[in-house]
Amino acid sequence: MLKEFKAFVLRGNVIDLAVAVVIGAAFKAVIDVVVTGMITPVLAIPGDKPNLDALTFSIGGAEFLYGAVIDEVINFLAIAAAVFFFIVRPVTRLMDRRKTEPDVGSTTRDCPYCLSSIPIAATRCAFCTADVSAATR
Repeated sequence: MLKEFKAFVLRGNVIDLAVAVVIGAAFKAVIDVVVTGMITPVLAIPGDKPNLDALTFSIGGAEFLYGAVIDEVINFLAIAAAVFFFIVRPVTRLMDRRKTEPDVGSTTRDCPYCLSSIPIAATRCAFCTADVSAATR
């Protein structure tokens, strides 16, 4: 059982996931500081509170921290935008550039006379029996 556990832990995708979680946590800390230190104070300028975390209202003794919710929504949007623009788009472009396999080609073509689908190498249409030249790939 210990041998199986060792094989599981040392698989590439488990280690990749662990690294991604650690980097993600560090990235979230950076975004948190940017949002709470720079973005939310700017958004709170029109109000009378120094930051959005201080925005609350009370009903029947219960305090609702709607400013903290707004802060977290901004945080989420900032993280999502940063991941998309700095990770997803560049990696997608890199993968498209490094693509080594050829594009999958069609194995059929349309007959010029009856528009039926025939094999690329066919010299006669199986449907209308017209002579068609063999297409080159």
